[in-house]
Amino acid sequence: MIAPNVTITPTGHPVDSSLRRPGNQFSIPVRIGNDVWIGSNVVILPGITIGDKAVIGAGSVVTHNIPENVIAVGNPCRVLRNINEHDKEFYYKNRRVE
Repeated sequence: MIAPNVTITPTGHPVDSSLRRPGNQFSIPVRIGNDVWIGSNVVILPGITIGDKAVIGAGSVVTHNIPENVIAVGNPCRVLRNINEHDKEFYYKNRRVE
């Protein structure tokens, strides 16, 4: 699932201006696993892999690979915690699945 305003950018440019000046740029594939949820306004940079079943919190900037089955948030995006049994009982904060 991909929420609104997500940017997945496999393309970038060299940091050194002498390499960038002639218009050099690069593309490195982004890999997104199965059953991943990406929140609104997330930016995913070139070469990133997001593991299966991961959740990326809204507004995150993903600068490093994210392992499977975790919740990751922030700028830069970091693993907050593993997805666990509690998440099967509560779908949002203290809201219980009924």
